Amino acid sequence: MDSRSHTHVTAALRLCLHALLAGLLALVVVRAVSEGAPDTAAVVAVTLLTAVLYAAGAARSSSVQPGTPAGAWWLGGLWALWAVLLVLSPDALWVAFPLYFLQLHFLPMRWALPAVVVTAAAAITSFVVHRQAIEPGAFIGPLIGAAVAVATVLGYDALFRESERRRELIVELVATRADLAEAERTAGTLAERERLAREIHDTLAQGLSSIQLLLRAAERSLPEDAPAAAHVRAAREAAQANLAEARSFVRALTPPDLEHGSLAAALERLCTRTTAPDLTVRFAVSGAPVELPTPYEVALLRTAQSALANTVRHAGAGRAEITLSFMDTSVALDVVDDGRGFDPSGAPVHERGTGGDSGFGLPAMRARAGSLGGALSVESTPGQGTAVALTLPLPLPMPVAEEAERAA
Repeated sequence: MDSRSHTHVTAALRLCLHALLAGLLALVVVRAVSEGAPDTAAVVAVTLLTAVLYAAGAARSSSVQPGTPAGAWWLGGLWALWAVLLVLSPDALWVAFPLYFLQLHFLPMRWALPAVVVTAAAAITSFVVHRQAIEPGAFIGPLIGAAVAVATVLGYDALFRESERRRELIVELVATRADLAEAERTAGTLAERERLAREIHDTLAQGLSSIQLLLRAAERSLPEDAPAAAHVRAAREAAQANLAEARSFVRALTPPDLEHGSLAAALERLCTRTTAPDLTVRFAVSGAPVELPTPYEVALLRTAQSALANTVRHAGAGRAEITLSFMDTSVALDVVDDGRGFDPSGAPVHERGTGGDSGFGLPAMRARAGSLGGALSVESTPGQGTAVALTLPLPLPMPVAEEAERAA
């Protein structure tokens, strides 16, 4: 009759309820006919009407639903016919037992319990009126039946809610596992892209840049009419073209956050996307921005992501600030929060992370900073927040590098 009736258990219970009500109505008719009661015809007629009304509601279970007007009218009609049957036959009181279950099923619990009490009282009153005697069984039977019906329905509802919670938990776990697998694939892809970009930049691009500088120096040291001058020039131009190609590879392997804008824009988007209860994240740029090599931008962005993720997961902060500072000879990234903080000296370096992270976030940040000749510092005090600072030396501009190479 509701969503629960689609399960095998509720289908079996519904069939049992149908059989119980049919059997009890048949018992009323058989007793009335066998005893030759004066109201036998009326008992049979009311019993048939009750059976027809019940069968009609059971057959139209799609429209006769709990909480609907059709369901309320149907249940009210059954109760009214049963009340008439109570007046005509004392055996009708046994029909109260399936009525308990119908009332508990179709009515909200705040109305179902009073309805069950009224039904039990009507059954007891009918027995007393018809038998003209007050017996303990007249009270005990309907009351025990009502208590059993209430306990059964409440127990089943509790089991159903627990089953639903477990089902939802399983669905959530399956979805979480899929999201985790996707996140791991994405993280692996991004990590491999970063590694390739770093390797190309640190090996091929740097090697081709050195070759170009050496060929430029050799070209300048040769007379213009020297036979080798044309070959040196061609080699330098080839090295220059291949260096541009290598740099285009590095740009193509840049993390997606850096593909469509500057590092400052990527950090601004990171602050906008970061959400946590009662947490406000701000971003600021200090100094005149300069163009940075891709490995520098990747290192600064990844450090900000890692530090801010630790702030969200562990710090319980209300405010966090990311500051990107451009200085004469270096670039610095500061991530500061007002969270609970931690004691940086309370655990080995490889076991500490910002905001209480016990993974490898901080060692990864240190390794990334060290690979670019920079330094990472963490300042934190329990109850006073955490500050993570990454400082990287700015690379020499190309003309300055060439002059240094020529001077050497």
